[in-house]
Amino acid sequence: MSTYMQKSHEVERKWYIIDASEKPLGRVAVQIADLLRGKHKPTFTPHVDCGDNVVVINCAKAVLTGKKLENKRRYRHTGYIGHIKTIEYKHLMAQKPEKAMEYAVKGMLPNTTLGRNQILRMHLYANNEHDKQAQKPQPWVSNKEDVRNV
Repeated sequence: MSTYMQKSHEVERKWYIIDASEKPLGRVAVQIADLLRGKHKPTFTPHVDCGDNVVVINCAKAVLTGKKLENKRRYRHTGYIGHIKTIEYKHLMAQKPEKAMEYAVKGMLPNTTLGRNQILRMHLYANNEHDKQAQKPQPWVSNKEDVRNV
């Protein structure tokens, strides 16, 4: 018996919508990364981009548990000596909550061309309104209750 390997032209993509309000940021990011990679499908193939499109609403209402809001920081380097830039997550969540969700999901995807193509199918919105109604996204309901309300 041979293992089934999905081809890139056989992939059928669906649109899903996830509401991140009052849910931990990391747990929502795990669900988004699984949908983008296609790990929820029985035809998952690691070397093929077989994931779905994901619309995430209410990113501004996602919560960080514990003291992460005060203690967690995002670092980036400009390329010049001594020019490391730091932003605290309390400022990031206040100014650009979509970026905080994007950083979390991007870290869970592979650092290859496959991961760079998968992140393009994620659409983030800070509030409840989005412009993807024409695609008729279905609400994502996980089989397991891994997203707990805080």
